[in-house]
Amino acid sequence: MGLLGKKEKTKTTIIKKKETPAELTALDAVCKDDKEVCEALKDFMFYDPRKIKTNMEDAVERAKEYEKDGKIHIAKMWYRVAGGLAIYKGDVAKVKLYLGKYAKLANNEPEPTILKIPEKAVKKAQEFYSKHLKQV
Repeated sequence: MGLLGKKEKTKTTIIKKKETPAELTALDAVCKDDKEVCEALKDFMFYDPRKIKTNMEDAVERAKEYEKDGKIHIAKMWYRVAGGLAIYKGDVAKVKLYLGKYAKLANNEPEPTILKIPEKAVKKAQEFYSKHLKQV
């Protein structure tokens, strides 16, 4: 205690934790020369699409049904799944088609970067898949 019965203020020392650089993910390593492609793929690519329990065609059919029923949020999700599976298949035309439909339904969101660079994105995704997925 200090003079006149008041508590003395003590200095608090804050010890900052050392920040370690984030480890590169496998996708970051494949895309190290093109960060735009990497960010575009992180939004839509499945790291292991073999675990998806539906195929691209079924995802599209579901998307169309939900869109017809006015359930836009669910339709968007299914077009996103179909687009991710198209990336895995390496089908640039279907990536443009399905993610384009996704973007159209998400009319208040900015256009996904992948629609500006689909060829480059699909090429890098295929490189990732060939390196990191064991063939079944």
